[in-house]
Amino acid sequence: MAAAAGTHELVLEPGAGEGILTRALAELGTRVVAYEIDPRYAGRLAARTRGDDRIKVITGDFLAARVPREPFAVAGNIPYSVTSGIVGWCLRARGLTSATLVTQLEYARKRSGDFGRWSRLTVLSWPGYSWELAGRVGRESFRPVPSVDSAILRIVSRPAPLLPGRRLAAWREFVEYGFLGLGGSLHASLRLRYPARRVDAAFAATGLDRDTVVAFVHPDRWLTLFERLH
Repeated sequence: MAAAAGTHELVLEPGAGEGILTRALAELGTRVVAYEIDPRYAGRLAARTRGDDRIKVITGDFLAARVPREPFAVAGNIPYSVTSGIVGWCLRARGLTSATLVTQLEYARKRSGDFGRWSRLTVLSWPGYSWELAGRVGRESFRPVPSVDSAILRIVSRPAPLLPGRRLAAWREFVEYGFLGLGGSLHASLRLRYPARRVDAAFAATGLDRDTVVAFVHPDRWLTLFERLH
């Protein structure tokens, strides 16, 4: 997990628990701010790492964390119940370079397009972030053994966004409208809002079949459609 996260100057770790990942990250030369909401775990971790200037333990909810003023990464074996909240925090945080998270396998596959379809969140964030299924983690790797398998999900901030900031509001509106599913396909939906000839030409440029269901449109093709229609 630490290797997948890579080397960074500063890493915020949600759900530090016993501190296994915390110490592994610190051994890579990273400064780690470890968040643990359970005061018992946080106290034990603080005691074990006392004197290590690379590690700072905070007893509290990661979702209430302040965004650092310097570039930073997020890495953590996070509680599955707050996956959406932590991912949302990461996507809103200015200065985030990457997030490497252990999530349920199904969640990671859904967000990364591993099922061959892409979620609304993935498409909405695509101009600024790439999503990758970086590895699978069998349930037998955990104690107690959970009922589902896990995966390492990587969300990486693009050094050069695919769209300028001034166009992101129009992009979000475009994607949200497309995911309404009006007409049964993305082509049918867009023809309700844009001139039919322009929509037909945009689909021809992407090579998309007109019957393609919204979820099966790759984010890069969404971008091509957006550029052709805006």
